[in-house]
Amino acid sequence: MSSQISEIEQEQLIEKLEIFKIHGRDKRGRKILRIIGKFFPARFLSLDVLKKYLEEKIFPRLGRKPFAVLYVHTGVQRSENFPGISALRAIYDAIPVNVRDNLQEVYFLHPGLQSRLFLATCGRFLFSGGLYEKLRYISRVDYLWEHVRRNEIEMPEFVYDHDDDLEYRPMMDYGQESDHARVFAGAAVDSSVSSFSMRCIS
Repeated sequence: MSSQISEIEQEQLIEKLEIFKIHGRDKRGRKILRIIGKFFPARFLSLDVLKKYLEEKIFPRLGRKPFAVLYVHTGVQRSENFPGISALRAIYDAIPVNVRDNLQEVYFLHPGLQSRLFLATCGRFLFSGGLYEKLRYISRVDYLWEHVRRNEIEMPEFVYDHDDDLEYRPMMDYGQESDHARVFAGAAVDSSVSSFSMRCIS
């Protein structure tokens, strides 16, 4: 992550985009911290500003009770909104122990094959405190409602659109077909454009 704007502007950007939002509860009555990966402006945020924002605006609001995280991975692109492995590790390490202990579940929506493989091979080493064991992969929004109270969670429209794409193009789930609209819409039968995803973690 690199900073090209002032700290105040970075904080305002985080607020405006609503990357982190505490609202709704899961079926066990736990608060939910919703994180929209696509909205994360990795190129403009510094790690220090992000950690400060979480410490001041998010962690205190979670209180001392068990909570869950809903991470929406839909539309995350390595070059645009993925902060990097080292940044993820630093963010996780900065979470206070009491907050980390209260994290009971991480609902990972639209994970994709590459992110599953990465977490399966590196997740246990990167994240301490048993975080990997708390992951619940959710491949479709409809499956999310088995764990989360549907009428309490707002979801961006592009998440539902991606769900529709997955229904018509199921190979996207397995990394065998790109989820980039330009490749899908523009590639002819004899096109040399690869149908494989070009993302690092999708």
